[in-house]
Amino acid sequence: MLVRLVVMAAMILFLWLAVRKAKVVPGRLQGFLEMGLDFVRVQIVEQTLGKERAKPFVGMFTVIFFTILFMNLAGIIPFLNVAGTSRIGMPLVLALWVFVTYLVVGVRRHGGGTYFKAQLVPAGVPGWMLPIIVPIEALQLFVIRPLTLALRLVANMMAGHILLVLTFVGTHTLLFYSEAAMVPVGALTFVSGFAATLFEIFVAGLQAFVFTLLSAVYLNFSLEESH
Repeated sequence: MLVRLVVMAAMILFLWLAVRKAKVVPGRLQGFLEMGLDFVRVQIVEQTLGKERAKPFVGMFTVIFFTILFMNLAGIIPFLNVAGTSRIGMPLVLALWVFVTYLVVGVRRHGGGTYFKAQLVPAGVPGWMLPIIVPIEALQLFVIRPLTLALRLVANMMAGHILLVLTFVGTHTLLFYSEAAMVPVGALTFVSGFAATLFEIFVAGLQAFVFTLLSAVYLNFSLEESH
């Protein structure tokens, strides 16, 4: 929780510094932020939902993307060294936010009966199969979608954290507590630790993108006339 609070404070500070003197011709920090905002708006939300349907949801998905990205990057920050998303609490809260949103949006757009019928009863399924299909579709709608969103994120970030711990603890042990013959191996694990750090940066961005993209896809399912 302390890491999460520190990361949220850092993110708010970054956003404030970037926009406090916003200009038509942006400086480096403002330009970097606008590039990120445009990426979420254009490459994720508008590409998935369409330009017009995306407008009400750009803010939500921007918050989700940047929150996950900053929380993920905490895993490689010295003295923090753990991603805020490597424990289930925050991924689960974000997944539940997406879950409630796509249910509410679907019911508002189509009406409760029409929406849940479209989601739970696939077109063309014989009546005798409905007792089997409907529970499966309900499980997917109410459990699998939000749960897999949360678990995918927490599993990837936890795995990255464990990998970094193993490489750097292994380096420390091999360099300071092993026989002289093992020192070259310690140097190798030290280099591997930096490679793992670079990979973790890539994974941090990728998981923020994947979570946001899948959330937009699930919301798009609720907005479509047929599924």
